[in-house]
Amino acid sequence: MTAFPKKVRIVEMGVRDGLQNEKAVSSKDKITLINALSDAGLKDIEAGAFVSPKWVPQMADSADVIKALDLPHVNLSALTPNLKGAQAALDAGVKEFAIFTAASESFCQKNINCSIDESIERFSEVMAFAKANNIRVRGYVSCIAGCPYEGDIAPQKVLEVTQKLLALGCYEVSLGDTVGVGTANKITEVLSLLLQHIDKTKLAVHFHDTYGQALTNIYAALSLGIATVDAAVAGLGGCPYAKGASGNVATEDVVYLLNGLGITHGIDLQRLSNAGWQITQALGKAPVSKVAIALHNTQK
Repeated sequence: MTAFPKKVRIVEMGVRDGLQNEKAVSSKDKITLINALSDAGLKDIEAGAFVSPKWVPQMADSADVIKALDLPHVNLSALTPNLKGAQAALDAGVKEFAIFTAASESFCQKNINCSIDESIERFSEVMAFAKANNIRVRGYVSCIAGCPYEGDIAPQKVLEVTQKLLALGCYEVSLGDTVGVGTANKITEVLSLLLQHIDKTKLAVHFHDTYGQALTNIYAALSLGIATVDAAVAGLGGCPYAKGASGNVATEDVVYLLNGLGITHGIDLQRLSNAGWQITQALGKAPVSKVAIALHNTQK
């Protein structure tokens, strides 16, 4: 019998990773979405990114959005790629920073214009600032299963980069299949290696659904005891630096999977689905989530 975790923590990516490529999204829509996600029971929400508005204009209002929220029981995090971003995030009331690198040198260069080692070095200032202000930092590793420029990525490389982020002081590292090329065998191979060296409580998974494998890959991760999963409501998102990458796995679909496995998560599926429909209607599209669509159709 597979030893699944009894409880899974879902980190909601829809607001930042999901909306960073959307041209028409207002601050009001973001605030409404975050409040709706909180009402649905989500306790960990990545609410913005403190990056140059020149590169990601959709995140230029992150400080205004976060300051407009009153959610003392929700862990609001934000991407903070440098010290300036970290300072702005702290001023806005962010409770957790996020830093990001990749297991692929080529992707790292395309994404943040530096090598993997240089990216780790850049984050040392952010980590020192976070420590001084008692802020937790979460790390992300992109391209753990494959890269649009390099193809297959060696699990050993994923291990090395993950260990560097943990050594830097990250409390947890989220492992991203950024282009969604991973399969259950590949994910099992990568995670099995990492779990020989790293405690499972320090690892999370972040899977995109480009080839329709995200839920299967999450099942593989759960079966190895991983208990933190990143997801985006309505399946929002993609990656501007990975051609063809579709959105994150839909939070609704993950919750439905967890319900079927009898795993506790604390999220109200109907409220979550409503939140997804609300934001996608504001964007002029429909949810990608199969569960959201199925729930919607049964209520007609």
